[in-house]
Amino acid sequence: MSIKTRFAPSPTGYLHVGGARTALFSWLHAKKNNGQFVLRIEDTDLERSTQESVDAILEGMEWLGLDYDEGPIYQTHRFERYKEIIQQLLDQGDAYYCYCSKEELESLREQQMANKEKPRYNGKCRHNAEVKEGVSPVVRFRNPEEGVVILSDLVKGEINIANKELDDLIIARSDETPTYNLTVVVDDMDMGITDVVRGDDHVNNTPRQINILKALGAELPRYAHLPMILGDDGARLSKRHGAVGVMQYRDDGYLPEALLNYLVRLGWSHGDQELFTREEMIQLFDLSDVNVAASAFNTEKLLWINHQYIMNSEPELVAKHLSWHMLQRDIDVETEGPSLVDIVKAQRERSKTLVDMAEASLYFYKDFDEYDAKAAKKNFKAGADDVLAGLLAEFSKVAEWDGTVLHEIVLMTAEKLELKLGKVAQPLRVAVCGAGMSPSIDVTLELLGREKTLARIQRAIDYMKLQ
Repeated sequence: MSIKTRFAPSPTGYLHVGGARTALFSWLHAKKNNGQFVLRIEDTDLERSTQESVDAILEGMEWLGLDYDEGPIYQTHRFERYKEIIQQLLDQGDAYYCYCSKEELESLREQQMANKEKPRYNGKCRHNAEVKEGVSPVVRFRNPEEGVVILSDLVKGEINIANKELDDLIIARSDETPTYNLTVVVDDMDMGITDVVRGDDHVNNTPRQINILKALGAELPRYAHLPMILGDDGARLSKRHGAVGVMQYRDDGYLPEALLNYLVRLGWSHGDQELFTREEMIQLFDLSDVNVAASAFNTEKLLWINHQYIMNSEPELVAKHLSWHMLQRDIDVETEGPSLVDIVKAQRERSKTLVDMAEASLYFYKDFDEYDAKAAKKNFKAGADDVLAGLLAEFSKVAEWDGTVLHEIVLMTAEKLELKLGKVAQPLRVAVCGAGMSPSIDVTLELLGREKTLARIQRAIDYMKLQ
């Protein structure tokens, strides 16, 4: 049997990390089995669904590289099909009109809770509903009253739910719009979804959906319910834990490959291996290895993984993502300064995020307004201007601007002036970078280029003369 999975977010907000992990596991399960992966937008909640959220979901999927074989498919384009199925269930006697008012249902609920009973519809309209003129009824599914729903969950194992525990859920509202439990069943049936991978907050919906599928004579998919993601404080992951929207991680300087690597380890493991290429994830992933227990989101661990990816990925890949961050800072890397690949090679050891790297590399492209006060005070002391003047004279003679040659000049100047290397290199670093930290001085000078280096040394000499 060919595997077909789907990711079906509701466009009522951004693509959050819980949804991204569900998408990833569903995507991996399809890829591992040479199957198909579908993106379906469940936008039937017309009041809360927005185009902005749809765009955010599509952008998040693209950034993560979770490509889909079909979609995006929008539920709002399928209302006629849902109407057809609702009518079929009514004609079969597997659904009925319910005229109970909201007030009646609320009163019933309060009474049941007062009696410490499970709140549920009492089936008043199940047999011979009283038609009320001027009242638009809802449609309820006639759930079986006997028997047991057996759910062989690919993650949680076998779950048995007695039908008497399930009430007759609403499948069409009074305005005739279909509800979630109806649309998801019709879509999974029509699209030939074989494996439903989703969060375990849907476990309670699954037996109801299985009963609707059975009433329609459809083949049942297999289900895999993933444990939830908790914050590092043990509470359910939410906005108060920090960035939960996927694109916020891009903005914060994470590589999509690093985020995927972190997400795949939230509830799944392969021995003690921490880092996985995309190909390794596909090859090794198995739903049967997903942990039943909830996983805690650890930002420090994600940061460590991101640093590993920045250091060990192909510089061209990192540079592609770094370019977005430079553009956010009004740096046109096509026309200004060194290549981003060279920047990545120079900065990757010291940069945990691409934001770190971008911020630490601005001086290669644009002049800075002022020196770091602490660095200037420490390194622009008496005599430092003479050191810089000597370096300026020697650098001006260099025909080919090469880091090795420039480094030799720095060493020679230190020896000539009988100074420790730091007494020469550090004033030079502050002069050309504006701060006391940079890659090695030879790499820094080569990347900065002749024109900027000479101009900034002269600027520092002039600055010290005015102090």
